[in-house]
Amino acid sequence: MNFPQQIRAEFPILDRRVDSRPLVYFDNAATSQRPSCVINLQQELCSGHNANIHRAVHTLSFEATGYYEAGRRAVQKFINAASADEIVLTSGATMSINLVAECLARGGFIGCGDGILLTEAEHHSNIVPWQIVCEHTGSHLEVVPVAAGRNGANDGSVDMAAFCAALQRGVRMVAINHVSNILGVENPIKEMVAAAHGAGVPVLIDGAQGIAHRRVDVQALDCDFYVFSGHKIYAPTGIGVLYAKREWQHRLPPFMGGGDMVGKVSFDKTTYADPPLKFEAGTANFVAGACLRPALEFAAKVMESPAQEAHTGRLISAMNEALASVDGLWVAASDARKRIPLWSFTIDGVHPLDAATLMDKFGVALRSGHMCAEPIVDRIGGGSMLRASLMPYNTLEEVEIFRETLLRTVKMLRK
Repeated sequence: MNFPQQIRAEFPILDRRVDSRPLVYFDNAATSQRPSCVINLQQELCSGHNANIHRAVHTLSFEATGYYEAGRRAVQKFINAASADEIVLTSGATMSINLVAECLARGGFIGCGDGILLTEAEHHSNIVPWQIVCEHTGSHLEVVPVAAGRNGANDGSVDMAAFCAALQRGVRMVAINHVSNILGVENPIKEMVAAAHGAGVPVLIDGAQGIAHRRVDVQALDCDFYVFSGHKIYAPTGIGVLYAKREWQHRLPPFMGGGDMVGKVSFDKTTYADPPLKFEAGTANFVAGACLRPALEFAAKVMESPAQEAHTGRLISAMNEALASVDGLWVAASDARKRIPLWSFTIDGVHPLDAATLMDKFGVALRSGHMCAEPIVDRIGGGSMLRASLMPYNTLEEVEIFRETLLRTVKMLRK
């Protein structure tokens, strides 16, 4: 059995059919599928260990807490954090970014006249939280352009000269994606972190799209914050990660108040628990948190396979050829040197929604619309695009089905 077939065997959903046709799931940037090891642990926890964590001394609570904290330690190992205490478990990357943004504002680290530096190709979750901070503090956004469009360079690269220049204009925070969910391009985040730190500016990296395709070492990157969602990398929805350097955990105030984040509570004064619990108010999604361990262990196994890189390279080459075979099809960042298997594109004379709807009738799952990155899609895609995004369990045979189906769809819609 070859590499992708070995991987596919772990995913029950990939055997299903849509309208009597085999499922070709090319919407992995929205959510990845779950392997049996994750599904089995979910079932085991719900049927045998369902209890609230951290609070009680009875057996079920003790067991559930152990599973949950094993998930935290798995994250530490996967991203090479210095300590498990640097891992805050949240509901997703969106909550993680909101947590950092709100805590920086409350703590007085961002104020009136300060700049918050983003790139043009950010997800809404890395735009809107900072806009809310701007509204409350009188700060403002500095937006760095990317080379993507029908005229001029189309490699998806960040304008590093503009990035470095902006750092000298009173920027107090940098928040950038590891990989754009529209362009599929890996940013030079290590160089960007170094430049920001050279100007005394902390950096948050939105790793939602990077985490499943690139090994991340937060100590080597030296980033201050790194966030991602579990459901992008084989885990369930409703669980996310915020890596925060220990120094920032102690400097920032709490995000929410409630149970499990306190030391002692009285009506006169409340003290807070040590990080990471300081930022984990309320009942945690302990089942999903526990499932981070098998999900990340599975991801590490896939990434460490000698066959994985070659397989992904073949998928990228085959998809590039498939897209090039369609007349009038334009791909964002088509000249990118370093991309993950993700492509956003438009087709002359074909509306993305119509194409995605018809492709689904043939069993091919794509994303259409602005993909929660409206500013960049408005500029390069006229407000709506199609997106195909692959994972290691996808195959060359599926790429060929995609190509044939796309050609057939375009022909039908252009009549």
